[in-house]
Amino acid sequence: MTEARPPYTAKSEANTTEHPEGQDPARWRILIILLVAVFMSLISVSIVNVALPSIQAGLDASDSDVQWVLSGYALTFGVVLVAAGRAGDLVGRGGMFMLGVTVYTLSSVLAGFAPSAEALNIARFIQGIGAGLLNPQSVGMIQQYFHGPERGRAFGYFGATVGVAVAIGPVFGGLLINLGGPDLGWRLTMLVNVPIGIIAILLAFMWFPRPLLSRVRDMRTGRKVGTWNALKSLDPIGAVLLGLAVFFVLFPFVESGGTAWSWALLPLGLIFVALWVGWERRHRARGHQPMVDLNIFRASSFRNGTIIATLWFMGATSIWVLVALYFQNGLGYSALIAGCVGIPSALLNSVSSTVAGRLVSKHGRKVVIGGMMIALFGLISSIILIWATTHWGISEWWLVLTLSFAGAGQGSVISPNQTLSLANVPQAYAGSSGAVLQTGQRIGTAIGLAVVTAAVFATLRGTDAEWPHAIMVGFAMIATVCVIALIFGFLDLAQSKKATRV
Repeated sequence: MTEARPPYTAKSEANTTEHPEGQDPARWRILIILLVAVFMSLISVSIVNVALPSIQAGLDASDSDVQWVLSGYALTFGVVLVAAGRAGDLVGRGGMFMLGVTVYTLSSVLAGFAPSAEALNIARFIQGIGAGLLNPQSVGMIQQYFHGPERGRAFGYFGATVGVAVAIGPVFGGLLINLGGPDLGWRLTMLVNVPIGIIAILLAFMWFPRPLLSRVRDMRTGRKVGTWNALKSLDPIGAVLLGLAVFFVLFPFVESGGTAWSWALLPLGLIFVALWVGWERRHRARGHQPMVDLNIFRASSFRNGTIIATLWFMGATSIWVLVALYFQNGLGYSALIAGCVGIPSALLNSVSSTVAGRLVSKHGRKVVIGGMMIALFGLISSIILIWATTHWGISEWWLVLTLSFAGAGQGSVISPNQTLSLANVPQAYAGSSGAVLQTGQRIGTAIGLAVVTAAVFATLRGTDAEWPHAIMVGFAMIATVCVIALIFGFLDLAQSKKATRV
């Protein structure tokens, strides 16, 4: 018979760290390494979006092949996130991080020299695995090495790095393609990851605390176990069940067009989610370490923060896809010019993320709510402006201004929400809990992109509407989802105030 476990109390477990007497002196150097790797993974994504036409021309690829350059990466990334996060919790986040960066870097080499579309897609599948391995370790290590107000600052710098990568990715990709031509250019967009990855690996060898792989305590005996025994306790059945659930949920949305048989997988994904939850509860009741501590969902900050993140990514990440479609297909600008439209917004995103990271420890959920309101103002004013361009002849370039509000708002939402969501998570589950949050973001992104772009093209096909009207429809859908996320923000604020009074 296993010993009864007391009810989950966030405060008692959340502050368990490897450095109870103070902050680790190497924490800022560790953060630099994490940000270098995050920059690599994100600039690769934004560059690929610009490089797709060149890839299709250079490899004589079909539309389906090109679509899977994005979809294959998204699928493997989402599937391995939580298992990779838990592996880092068990055997050491530094070692798992370096493994992820190594896989990502080597797969970038394979992608850059791919002789065919099929070889490129295999490399992108592997690249998604590498990204899935390294990303939860980044979140877990920020949780591990930063505490109090400094954690908010660290996540703020994390968000600023995201903003810079998103800003320069499309422009840098356009320059590389123009420099290298239709074949060599897109290969350079893949190979640009290699020097960045090598720098991250070298810095990790120099600056990461030792050991890179750690010994953990068995939940039942309390004894320390080695790396191999720790990995055996990873809960492989739980990992498979959750991996299949994420795959079946994501696949219909990332597959181009979503065929009838692929949509049939969606309810199967929900069934596997239920099976995974049941297994995790049974696994813990028998005295084993679960893959994810489901008790974290009792903390309203994590529960509401995960919902907010999923909804926000479901809406806001589609903004720049619509902007690219509007400026290229609707207005006839080049991909490079279309990429430049988002630079002011992305840079403001970086600035606001840094500022919000300093404010979140003092003002909490109010920072996130304020960011949502600013972003909604940017969205609504963009809808009005697009209408005005068709009726009053106002220049479309005023969108650079209105979309800047959307970017500034987003910087005050994503990183602060991550800080608040993970504030009461047990340190032993920091990686897997952060991966749950990231999985929600990936699912939200996939659903949002599929639904919003489908609505835009349906508007173009089903009526005599032109691009401005279709983009307004898409922006209105995004704003609606963001309003729902805002409601959950107010709900979490009310619940936190109530908990404080009690």
